[in-house]
Amino acid sequence: MTIAEASHHGVAPHACCAANSAQSAPPAAAGHAHHGGWRGAASVTLHCLSGCAIGELLGLAIGVSLGWNPRVTVTLAVLLSFISGFALTLLPMLRRGFGLLSALRTVWLGEVVSISVMELVMNIVDFQMGGMRGVSLTSGRYWEAFALALVAGFIAAWPANAWMLARNVPRCH
Repeated sequence: MTIAEASHHGVAPHACCAANSAQSAPPAAAGHAHHGGWRGAASVTLHCLSGCAIGELLGLAIGVSLGWNPRVTVTLAVLLSFISGFALTLLPMLRRGFGLLSALRTVWLGEVVSISVMELVMNIVDFQMGGMRGVSLTSGRYWEAFALALVAGFIAAWPANAWMLARNVPRCH
């Protein structure tokens, strides 16, 4: 189902925007509207951070627990972050009747930009603080680095998401 078809059939283009469907822009205007500004961007960024954090935590936990070198650990963490980040966006859309390709076409650019910015900064912070080089998941350094990396990732992706929302780049939050 395309955005226009979803709108025509009375289905909100994105499950996350269903509550705001009365405020949504018509399909001709890119089929997607959000509460704008920094507040809307914060909401989108928190959603993205949730997806990234799941994959990041899993990837780092596996890499640290198995004693992998930081490059392999980061690669796994980033891969899992993209998978979990996209899953948190796509699953609600699929439940609302979008086909997988239609949902991907709708959000891929916004998700790739947001997740990329977030992951880059999160992994730099985590590496610099020594979290991914920690000896175990019980290490205070591991958790301190992870927590600070989440904050840094949010701060880095927030302006990118604000910029994309201002230009109506399709996003789900």
